[in-house]
Amino acid sequence: MNWFAHEWRLLLRSRLALMALALLFLLSALAVLSGLREVRHQQQTIAELAELQQQELAAQARKYTQGGDAGSAAYYTFHKTWDPPSPTAFLALGLRDAAPYVLRVRTLALQAQLHEGESANPELALAGRFDFAFVLVYLAPLFVIALLYDLVSGERQSGRLDTLLAMAGAGRRLWLRRAGVRSGLVWVCLMLPVLAGALSSGTPVAALAVVLLSAAAYLAFWTGLALIVATRKASSAAHAMTLMGCWALLTLILPTLANAALTRAVPVNQGVELMLAQRQAVHGAWDLPPEATMEKFFRSHPEWKDTAPLPKGFHWKWYYAFQQLGDESVATQVAAYREGLLARQHWTSRLGWLLPGVGVQAALHRQAETDLQAQLAYQDRIAEFHGRLRAFFYPYVFNDRRFGSQDFDPQPQFSAEARSRPQLGAELLGLLLMGLAAVLLGAKAAGRVRPARG
Repeated sequence: MNWFAHEWRLLLRSRLALMALALLFLLSALAVLSGLREVRHQQQTIAELAELQQQELAAQARKYTQGGDAGSAAYYTFHKTWDPPSPTAFLALGLRDAAPYVLRVRTLALQAQLHEGESANPELALAGRFDFAFVLVYLAPLFVIALLYDLVSGERQSGRLDTLLAMAGAGRRLWLRRAGVRSGLVWVCLMLPVLAGALSSGTPVAALAVVLLSAAAYLAFWTGLALIVATRKASSAAHAMTLMGCWALLTLILPTLANAALTRAVPVNQGVELMLAQRQAVHGAWDLPPEATMEKFFRSHPEWKDTAPLPKGFHWKWYYAFQQLGDESVATQVAAYREGLLARQHWTSRLGWLLPGVGVQAALHRQAETDLQAQLAYQDRIAEFHGRLRAFFYPYVFNDRRFGSQDFDPQPQFSAEARSRPQLGAELLGLLLMGLAAVLLGAKAAGRVRPARG
C-alpha cells in the first residue's frame, strides 16, 4: 500500500483537489438530508391524514345515529389511501415529487379521482429535484473531470513527465492507480452520507448494495472516459473542454433528445384526458332515461337485476350505476394509457444501456421504489380498495337497506401492502458493462502515454 500513501500525499498537496472533495461531500450530505427531510414530511402527512380520517368518520357516524340513506353516506364519506415512502426513497424521490402519495377517494367513479392531480410521465432523462440521484448523475462527473483532466498534461507541462515514466512501476499502472485513488475518493465522499442516511432510515442491505454498486459503475465510466481523453497529447485546457463537452452531451443533450424522440414514438394521452372523458360519460348520463342506464348496468352486473325497480325521481342506485358505467366507458383508454406509459418506461430502460446517466437514475429509482412501476402499483391498490367499497355499499343501496352509525365500523379499510423487494433491473448490468468497457479503454489509452520528447 506504499503506492496509495504516495498518491495520498500528492493529493494532500493540491488544495483545489481537497476543496473539490470537501465540496462534493457537502453536496452529497445536503442532498441526503434534503431527501430524509422530504421523506419525514411525507410520513408526517400520512400520519396526520390518518388522524383526520378517524375524526371525519366519527363525525359522519354521529349523523346516522337514527339511521339514514346508504347512498348519502357513501357520497359524503371520503376514504384515505396512501403510499408510504420506502426506506430507500430519500436517495431518489422520482415520481413521488410529482405524483400524489396520498389520495382520498369516494365510492364515485374512480378514474376522475385518480387523475385530478395530473401525474408526470416517467422522464428519467430530465433533471429533477435536488436529491442524491441529482448529485450523482449531474454533479459527480464534474468532480471526476476536475480531478483527472490534467492527469498527464499537468505533468507534461511541468516537465516531470519524462522523469515519472523513467521510474520503476511507471506507465499504465501509474495512471491507473492515480486515477483510481482520485475516483475512489470521489466515491467515498458520495457514499459516506448515503451510508449514514441508510442507517437512520433502515434501508435494506440489498438495496444499499445496489446503490453502492450503481454509483461505483457510473463513476468507473467517467473515470475511464477521463483517462481516454486525459492521456492524449493536448493541453490541459483542451482536455477540460473535451470532457465538459462529453458531460453536456451525455447528461443533458442526448437524454433530452432521446426523451423527445421517445415521446413522439410512443404517444400517450395525459391522465387529465381520461378524467375528462370519464366525467363526460358520467355527466351525459343525467340526460339519458334512467331505465336505459339501469338496463346497461344490469348487463355487466346481473347480480343486481332482480332488485326493486326504480321509483319516480332520483334514486341512489341509478346514480351509482352510471358512476360505475362511467369508469367502464373509459376502460379501454385506461388500458392504452398504462400500456403507453409502460412502453416508455421499457424504452427508457433500454436507453440506459447507451446513456449511463439515464441508466443509473433508473436503477436508483427502482431501488427507491419511486418509479412508474411503484406509482402504478399504488393506483392498482386504490382500484382494488375502491372495488371493495362498492361491494360494501351496493347491498345497502340496491336493496334499500337503512344505514346506521354501527355500519361505519365494518367499512373496508385501505392497507398499504408490504412491498416486494425490488428486482435487479437490466439497468445495473448495463452500467457495469459500460463502466468496465470505459475502464478497459482508458487503461489501453494510458498505456500509450509517451515521454514529452516523444
